[in-house]
Amino acid sequence: MTNCYPHQYIERETSRVRNEPLIADQTVNTIYSSVRERAPVLYNLVTSARMSGLLGYLMYDFPPGLRASSSAKIMAELDIDRRECLDSPDAFDSVRKIFERKIRYWQCRPLPGENDRVASPADSKMLAGSLTEHSALFIKEKFFRYEELLGPEKTDWLTAFEGGDFAVFRLTPEKYHYNHCPVSGRVVDIYEIAGQYHSCNPGAVVAAVTPFSKNKRVVTIIDTDVEGGTGVGLVAMIEVVALMIGGIVQCYSEHRYDEPQPVVPGMFIRRGRPKSLYRPGSSVDVLLFQREKITFSGDILANLHRSDARSRYLAGFRRPLVETEVMVRAPIAKRWRS
Repeated sequence: MTNCYPHQYIERETSRVRNEPLIADQTVNTIYSSVRERAPVLYNLVTSARMSGLLGYLMYDFPPGLRASSSAKIMAELDIDRRECLDSPDAFDSVRKIFERKIRYWQCRPLPGENDRVASPADSKMLAGSLTEHSALFIKEKFFRYEELLGPEKTDWLTAFEGGDFAVFRLTPEKYHYNHCPVSGRVVDIYEIAGQYHSCNPGAVVAAVTPFSKNKRVVTIIDTDVEGGTGVGLVAMIEVVALMIGGIVQCYSEHRYDEPQPVVPGMFIRRGRPKSLYRPGSSVDVLLFQREKITFSGDILANLHRSDARSRYLAGFRRPLVETEVMVRAPIAKRWRS
C-alpha cells in the first residue's frame, strides 16, 4: 500500500505548514511496498551500491554539458536561490555541479554568536528525539537501532551516548549538500560503516524501518569539553548516504572552502565550518548527544506534534512527528542548564 497523501513540514521562519514535493514519490513507494515484498532480490539490487551509483550517474551526470539556460531552468524549478551561489552561472554545466554547489554561507547562513549553541549541520528538515524511555521525546527504534547506528563493537561510544538525545536532519535532493560542523571540539574518532543505499523518502523510512542504521555511513565523535569547545560533552555526528548518493567526501575548511582537508582524530574543528560533502541525492545527518547535555530549541519542540500538519511519519509511528525546516548553521539546541 502506497502513501498517497502529502507530507508536510513547518517552515521555521514563518511557522507556516508547507507541502513537500517528493521526487519520484510513487516509484519509491512502489519499491518499498510491492517490490520489497514480492521481489526481494530486485529490492536488494535497487538499494545496492552499484545500482545507486548507476542511478546517480543517469540522474546527475547525463547528459553532460548543460547550457547556462538549462541549468538556470533546473535551479528555478528546484527553487534554488542563485544569488547564494559562490560560482558563476556558467560553472553549472551538469546537474551534479548544481547539487554540489558552494554558497556564500558566511553571508546567507548566519552563525549564532553564543558559544553554547549547537548549530544545524545542514539545510534540512529536522526532528528531535530522545533515547531515554521516560522522556517526552522518546522514540523507540523507528529511524535507527541505536547499537547498529554506532556499530555494535563500539562499546565506548554506545555507553557514552546511552539515554541521551538525538536529532535527525533529512536533506532533500535540491538542498545545499555540504555538511557543516554543529559544534566546536576535538575529533576523537572517525570511522565508516558499510551498508545499503535506502531512500530517505518519508514513506520509505516508515516502510523500511530503521533505515539510517542500515545505510552506509560515517561516524565522527567530537569532544566539545576542551579549550575553545562548545562545552556539551561528546557529540556523535553520523552522515548517512541514501539512494543515488555516491559517497561522502570529508573536506573540512577552516576558512570558507579554502584548503579542504580530511577529518582525522586529533583535529580541532570549529562550529559552522564546512566538514563534508554528500554526492548528489537525498541523505541524512544524525546527531547524538550525551544525557542532560543539551536542550533543543523551543520552537522545534513545539512543532513536533503540531496538529495542523500532516506528516507521513504518522502512518508508521504512534505519535505524530512533524519536521521543522532548518538552515545550516542556525541554532537548534543550547547547553543544558540544570
